[in-house]
Amino acid sequence: MTVHATAGRHVLADFRGVQAGRLSDPQALERQLVDAARAAGAQVLSAHFHHFGEGAGVTGVVMLSESHISIHSWPEHRYAALDIFMCGAARPELALERLRELLAPESVNVTTVARG
Repeated sequence: MTVHATAGRHVLADFRGVQAGRLSDPQALERQLVDAARAAGAQVLSAHFHHFGEGAGVTGVVMLSESHISIHSWPEHRYAALDIFMCGAARPELALERLRELLAPESVNVTTVARG
């Protein structure tokens, strides 16, 4: 049996107390997640974001060479669920810190899982 180093780190973050307007603009969220990916040293391949309509949230994913960053937002609850999975030299904690700066949540709950 061959022992492998972990394939990467999977960071799950709950952002609570985010201003609703920051969670309902798909173009702004796409720019912010792409910026976070680059801050982590990841290579962006593509992005797809969907807005669920007036007053509703956004679901989006940025595909990376190193894996992905996704967001699901509920502006009516001032809440966003973030998923940051990166392998190789990319540093998901830097992406998380950048998103914390951009979205300014009142509280953050983070779970990190070693994958692989």
